[in-house]
Amino acid sequence: MLRIAVPNKGSLSEPATDMLREAGYRQRRDPRELVLVDPANDIEFFFLRPRDIAVYVGSGTVDAGITGRDLLLDSGASAVEHMELGFGGSTFRFAAPADRVTSLAEVAGRRVATSYPVLVGDHLRDRGIEATVIRLDGAVESAVQLGVADVVADVVSTGTTLRGAGLEVFGDPILRSEAVLIRPQSQTAVPAGLEVLTRRLQGVLVARQYVLMDYDVPAHLVEQAVAITPGLESPTVSPLHSGGWSAVRAMVRREDTNRVMDDLYDVGARAILVTSIHACRI
Repeated sequence: MLRIAVPNKGSLSEPATDMLREAGYRQRRDPRELVLVDPANDIEFFFLRPRDIAVYVGSGTVDAGITGRDLLLDSGASAVEHMELGFGGSTFRFAAPADRVTSLAEVAGRRVATSYPVLVGDHLRDRGIEATVIRLDGAVESAVQLGVADVVADVVSTGTTLRGAGLEVFGDPILRSEAVLIRPQSQTAVPAGLEVLTRRLQGVLVARQYVLMDYDVPAHLVEQAVAITPGLESPTVSPLHSGGWSAVRAMVRREDTNRVMDDLYDVGARAILVTSIHACRI
């Protein structure tokens, strides 16, 4: 039975559960439930702290897990990325008072507060910068004002919280993170169950990114229309019963749906319909 670690709380928990449910796996209804067996799919889920998941995966206690790329790199565990999952995106950056530190080189010799000491320490060391890294469990933006540090390194979305503390981001991002499926580094062969899980999750990603578009178009305009909707490999084109027209079906990126419909209409396509994809295998 495949053993998978899933975040039990935090920003990754609900999206991970939703994705697994869309992939056809049974998921818990009670947030206090820590272990869930899905016998129909021969899989067992363990709901763990996101920060601990890489440790369990790296030790081989579980076969794979869902966590953030930032948490994986900060853990120092013997685990590797298996696939990106397309949610939980974040950017990790340095910040400091604008009149004190404005470049990465100026971090040398200073104190850096962060909740990710391994990640930040490795980043600085790889660039030949010596600084004192101070680990804090949260609210690192207050560290400078309280005199604990000169610089902070934290997840940044809009930067509003940092600016409220009198800080400005500087330098290139330390890391662009997102949720990832991870597996043990020592795993020489991917277990069959993990291959199935991977295909299912990839199917969810494709279903979220694409829609199915059907439309009718005059036969002499088919080539112009399919140039707009080439699909993943090639669209399906079938003659209509009335003659002189063809029906076309193709997968289109969800974000491009309305633009593509407009372009098709201008070409001469009609009866343009869009259908969401519930699941797929590519």
